[in-house]
Amino acid sequence: MKSHNYLLSLCALALMLMITSCSSNPKLVLPKADNPRMQRGIEQAAALWTPADGTSEEFADFVREHYCVTDSERLALFESLSRILENCYQSADQLTVDLLRPTQLTNAGEPAVTDWIMSGYSPLAHFSDDMFANKLAFVTILNFPHYSLDEKNTLGRDWSRLEWAMARMGDVFTTRVPATVKAQLAQANADAENYIAAYNIYMGNLRTDDGRQLWPDDKILLSHWNLRDELKALYSQGADGIERQEMIYQVMQRIVSQSIPQAAINNPEYIWQPYSTQAASEPYTRYERILVVAHALFEEDKYCPTAPTGIIRNFEEGVEIPAAELDSLFRALVGSPQVAQVAAIIRQRLGRDLRPYDIWFDGFKARASLNEDALTATTRTLYPDANAFAADMWRLLTTLGFYSEDARSIARHIVVEPARGSGHAWPCLGRKEDARLRTRIPASGMDYKGYNIAVHEFGHCVEQVLDMYFIDHYMLSGVPNTAYTEASAFLWQQRDLQLLPNGQMANDKMADDAILDQFWSMYEIMGVSLVDMAMWRWIYDHPDATPKQLCEATQQIAKDIWNQYYEPILGEHDCILLAIYSHMVNAPMYLPNYPLGHIVQYQLEEHLAQFTTPRDFAGEYMRIYRLGRLTPKEWLIQAVGNPPSVTPILNSVDRCVK
Repeated sequence: MKSHNYLLSLCALALMLMITSCSSNPKLVLPKADNPRMQRGIEQAAALWTPADGTSEEFADFVREHYCVTDSERLALFESLSRILENCYQSADQLTVDLLRPTQLTNAGEPAVTDWIMSGYSPLAHFSDDMFANKLAFVTILNFPHYSLDEKNTLGRDWSRLEWAMARMGDVFTTRVPATVKAQLAQANADAENYIAAYNIYMGNLRTDDGRQLWPDDKILLSHWNLRDELKALYSQGADGIERQEMIYQVMQRIVSQSIPQAAINNPEYIWQPYSTQAASEPYTRYERILVVAHALFEEDKYCPTAPTGIIRNFEEGVEIPAAELDSLFRALVGSPQVAQVAAIIRQRLGRDLRPYDIWFDGFKARASLNEDALTATTRTLYPDANAFAADMWRLLTTLGFYSEDARSIARHIVVEPARGSGHAWPCLGRKEDARLRTRIPASGMDYKGYNIAVHEFGHCVEQVLDMYFIDHYMLSGVPNTAYTEASAFLWQQRDLQLLPNGQMANDKMADDAILDQFWSMYEIMGVSLVDMAMWRWIYDHPDATPKQLCEATQQIAKDIWNQYYEPILGEHDCILLAIYSHMVNAPMYLPNYPLGHIVQYQLEEHLAQFTTPRDFAGEYMRIYRLGRLTPKEWLIQAVGNPPSVTPILNSVDRCVK
């Protein structure tokens, strides 16, 4: 029971802090609480308390009533809040999943106008407002204060699992962004997603300047994902594939520059020549969608004084690695001498000078020497529909060494669904819902590209189930950031051929070609990410920019990065190819998660190579992906013993090329 004197002193402290937080005199000295956590909690609660929440005296009464003095009281509150948050998050997520079915899945019928309207609705838009209004947010802040990233990385070295979970509770309510502002951002993101999901190029409608058709009538590719994957697949055809690769490259450049005909987008009727057609172009829609999201972020900025830009919030609070640190990490690899050494190997294998699209060279993969049509015949037989892939998940898991019961438990919580877009994984936000694996499955069955993506998304879903259903504290569910779930997806995608019937799991260290493939993938996606990060810096420096101005600026940024790091290797001055990724439109500042994911994956691969049997591999994978939502640095230290670094892959490339 709280002592009378203790509570009196607590109230006095709260009153003084309220006065201080509202005072124009920044030199007021705050009194010290009995312990730093109490002081921190009261300060942070006072900073967000407004006159509408009550008077200074009412704040003091609130502190006296709701501060947990004993450890047992605090633990009980933590468990209660965890239950409340899990129920709220997963219920809202279940509603979102149901509302988005028509716009995201092909088996839900054609979307109605009302479906497109509701695709921008966010059930949690008012959640923060409601929790501050009923003061649950203040109860949380008071007892579970927020720790900065630096504090988590230093103090967290000595924290227990429970202390980490309680620290994550302190990350829930750190700002008071109005629901209307959150809803505006949700709508902007939904509109961008819908724009990209329908950005199909009918390849059978493309013609060379002399009138030839290079693809069959039924070949439809989503930008950028399917265009890129088609380009990769053409390496298996040698010189015969170059003409089509060059045409895809031309289409990509026209998408970036917005010189693509408006009529060529998602239109099965329009015939055009990518090299020469001059027609009414897309009216900078790509960049308009980016700016709509940017303006929604600008509105959010006004309510986030400790993280006043979307850039800071994304990297320091979301990714939990500062943007400048990632920028340096990426430039250390793309500017390394190893790039020219690997490029020389690629040049030798291709037997020609390199072209800009060779950033997607696929010849290091085992499948590069295989016929994709034969692979597609296999995958279509195995997976005629989503249900067939779902039924095979247990086999996929046991092939990688998971115990039968663990495999069943994991597969039980994954739903496979046919996507309208390229495919994605939708995580479960509570223990009453499933992870959702979405991939494109044509009526003819899952082609090899779709299978490769499905295995990638399966890697996401396995991680999502492990760190939700197999975790010790709900507040630690998940991974440090999306790069770490990408690392899991890459681990699985790397093994897609081994997971086919009669495939074999690699149980030794990565082969040289696999290392070179990993390195070249990093080289490509790091340049793309540098463009994305620089574009957002430019947007914040030019908040009143028009779509046309953003289009021109993005191209110049892409040219500058290309000329510095890629032209010496791949040629062609002022190439704009690095700006093709659709993520730049529908996933603001998400792209850096991919190269970070590759870095983490490689460090995991090196570590997992010590476990030479499938059973040991699966056991260690499960241990690692049950660490939960620590900071990126601490997670990787506990997983493999070192923080994120490009040094391991650079050292391995040195060994390979020598």
